[in-house]
Amino acid sequence: MSRIGVMPISIPSGVEVNLDANNYMVVKGPKGTLDMQLSKDMNININDNEITVERPTNNKKHKSLHGLTRTLVANMIEGVSKGYSKGLEIVGVGYRAQKQGKKLVLSLGFSHPVEMEDPDGIEVEVPSNTKIIVKGIDKQKVGNYAAVIRDLRKPEPYKGKGIRYEGERVRRKEGKTGK
Repeated sequence: MSRIGVMPISIPSGVEVNLDANNYMVVKGPKGTLDMQLSKDMNININDNEITVERPTNNKKHKSLHGLTRTLVANMIEGVSKGYSKGLEIVGVGYRAQKQGKKLVLSLGFSHPVEMEDPDGIEVEVPSNTKIIVKGIDKQKVGNYAAVIRDLRKPEPYKGKGIRYEGERVRRKEGKTGK
């Protein structure tokens, strides 16, 4: 039995969940609206302020979809009620970030500044010139955009320079030894 899949999801106040016959779910909350087409094989039940996900059989496909479907629904509900955020830190001399309108401008040691337009549904904050916070209601989009920013200059193992996630530990290597 899936330990994650059997757990019920509680619906907080202010969140409205609509589900049609084809498992197309629309979740509305104070932060916005999310919609997703879930697997038609799963049985999703909404009772009072609780959602449960059940699988029809114990074959391998349904077992793997059970926990996934429950997690997707839980992430949608948490996103519209609380939202998600991902923090990034910039380490390196001369590396910095700034916000110009809806553009994120990064100076990362290239011959030119890197300009990135904020995608729909994503908000980027720059509280200091070495810190970036990516916020949104869709967990997948927030994580993906943070990964795109990090890929511009990944942390390198010798000096640790680059863009890293908040709290990420970079494994350091020893430099060359001279004779």
